[in-house]
Amino acid sequence: MSQSDQDRRVDYLEFPTTDIAATKRFYTEVFGWQFTDYGPNYTSFHDGRLAGGFAVAPRVEAGGPLVVLYATDLGHVEARIRESGGQIVRPTFEFPGGRRFHFTDPSGNELAVWSDR
Repeated sequence: MSQSDQDRRVDYLEFPTTDIAATKRFYTEVFGWQFTDYGPNYTSFHDGRLAGGFAVAPRVEAGGPLVVLYATDLGHVEARIRESGGQIVRPTFEFPGGRRFHFTDPSGNELAVWSDR
């Protein structure tokens, strides 16, 4: 994509984390993200389409925008989240067009996963 194609599009997401190693392990195990470290307090990720990063912070505050990920198999992803140290904070519910649930990662960031299946 050219730079003009990127104009006014979401380009990068950045999250706080209290533990870089735990964050990398969690997102690698559950979603298969790849990471590049930039010193001991920052790591960037690439999920195959979008890039972002995690910066060490003393704590993670609740609230803010909700990042919603897609999965073809909601049950499988929910199980991987639990197995990898995440917590389900809003059980699966239906909405027009699909189903989703919310989870927190090991640092406390809340994200959601949805599926149209």
